Amino acid sequence: MNNNRPPFRLLVWLAVATTIQLSVLAFSQNVPVVQKVDPPNWWAGLTPEVLLLVQGENLTGASVSVNERDAMIGRTQASADGHYCFIWLSLKPKAHPGTLHINIKNPSGSKTVDFSLLLREDTKGHYQGVSRDDVIYLIMPDRFSDGDPSNDQPFYDRNAPKGYHGGDLRGVRNHLDYLHDLGVTAIWLTPVWKNADSDYHGYGTVDLYALDSHMGSMQDYRDLVVAAHKLGIKVILDYVANHTGPKHPWTTDPPTATWLHGTPDHHLDPTYDFAGIVDPHAAPRESRHMLEGWFAGVLPDLNPDDPLLGSYLAQNTIWWTESATLDGYRLDTFPYSSRASWSLWHKRVKRVYPEINSVGEVWNVDPTITSFFEGGRTQFDGVDSDLPTMFDFPLSFAIKDVLLKDQPVQRIVDVLQRDSLYLRPEILVTFLGNHDTRRFMSEAGADKEKLKAAFALLMTMRGIPQIYSGDEIGMPGGDDPDNRRDFPGGFPGDAANAFSATGRSPDQAEIFNYLQSLLQLRAEHPALRDGRHLHVGWDETYYAFVREDSKEKLFIVFNNGKDARSLSIPTGDTAMQLAKTLKPLLGAPAAQISGEQIQISLGAKSVAIYAVE
Repeated sequence: MNNNRPPFRLLVWLAVATTIQLSVLAFSQNVPVVQKVDPPNWWAGLTPEVLLLVQGENLTGASVSVNERDAMIGRTQASADGHYCFIWLSLKPKAHPGTLHINIKNPSGSKTVDFSLLLREDTKGHYQGVSRDDVIYLIMPDRFSDGDPSNDQPFYDRNAPKGYHGGDLRGVRNHLDYLHDLGVTAIWLTPVWKNADSDYHGYGTVDLYALDSHMGSMQDYRDLVVAAHKLGIKVILDYVANHTGPKHPWTTDPPTATWLHGTPDHHLDPTYDFAGIVDPHAAPRESRHMLEGWFAGVLPDLNPDDPLLGSYLAQNTIWWTESATLDGYRLDTFPYSSRASWSLWHKRVKRVYPEINSVGEVWNVDPTITSFFEGGRTQFDGVDSDLPTMFDFPLSFAIKDVLLKDQPVQRIVDVLQRDSLYLRPEILVTFLGNHDTRRFMSEAGADKEKLKAAFALLMTMRGIPQIYSGDEIGMPGGDDPDNRRDFPGGFPGDAANAFSATGRSPDQAEIFNYLQSLLQLRAEHPALRDGRHLHVGWDETYYAFVREDSKEKLFIVFNNGKDARSLSIPTGDTAMQLAKTLKPLLGAPAAQISGEQIQISLGAKSVAIYAVE
């Protein structure tokens, strides 16, 4: 007999107690857990409803309530695994700023979420959109200027071509005076959302509601827009609706079954051909890989035709716009999401911000393809994309082919002759290059005279011009990532400071000063911004055209010859037929009008501009 054995009643008690503890533990483990709420806040009086996406655990079957009189819960929808819950939060028209307490409850317990309703700022002078009066300047913040070295880590390595180099939003704000002095009226920032590891460029987002820590704080974001607006500079943010970064939580755990096209293990390979979209006779298989393939084979493809994701993206756009009174958006990889989803996105955003607009990236050299994506009309697919305008890739390639490859000037004329394919060709965004292309000065055969001629064409032809940061000083740069070099003078320890006139080399100063003069000329002459663009004449190596409105007329001549050329340009039955005299601008050579001929001797690879009297 063992006298040390516990009494039987004690054993029973211990067994019951253990069972109770295990039951309590299991019960407590089923309590709702909230890890994240998108959006993190909203504004009183902005919209009548807010769609909240709650991420956490044990959310399936939970009831949701809010006790405040200014709000009520419309309905909820949870994912089968309990990781997500959508909450439709209705707000009264006169809801007051303050904190809403949203209670999420299931049989195991409850969780209260605090959700802030903020006071809207005065909307006057904000949400302006871009117009023909603007000149856009593209900035990749990480490569522009390091205004706050304290946020450089982690993954900081200026010697790594694809690493973080330290540029941030404060660095952009520090150089707004430089941009204003150049003549810029709008800046386009590549994405500033939270990215993973070395995705310095911003296109591999892992959180659509957070700034990347390398960019700074939300206050830095707001301060930048406020400072820009004080100088008359608008702010355009790059918006990516087609894909996320591979390390986004949605990649392996999407909120709905149709949130993404495919999975990391089973997805379509991408194609980059838009023909299947614009062809009324095409079978769906001709565009399936373009619309549903994972971009570059690695970026999870979002499906904005999922109704909940479509609402999420539009609301996310509104949140970023309202957070800092933005003026517009550049829409990345526009054709890779369905036209129907973009149509709905535009309608939702315009309902809140009627004046704001966007510019779509449609990378193709054929105007018959690019024009199809322009909004303002219903195409054969029954959809109006509502896209206000897009980047003029056809004209960009034509200008470079003519100047750098000595192709006939007809290449430029051919693009302009197809302007009738667009509803609003006058607001196409024209450019020489961007963060995805080789820089002009690193193309074969490039030199500063050709770059100056390209800038002169860009600033005098129809459209809204865009400049890529660094091109104004002739920065070199090959294929990505070499085309994304740091702006000289924006970083500690830089040997030269091109933000300062005294820090530019003679060649840099010559290009900068010439572009600055072109921007000043464009600002002084409304015809260069709003006037009609009319052909006067052309052959293999020259092109002459007019920009005119009801009050003024300017005459522009481009000589693409390898040598100086004496031109006799016929003016009969053209906009120059009644011209009497030509006043040279920006150092153009003298020109004579004799009968119905204009006599000009023009240097090689140069552009001359004249005021017509």
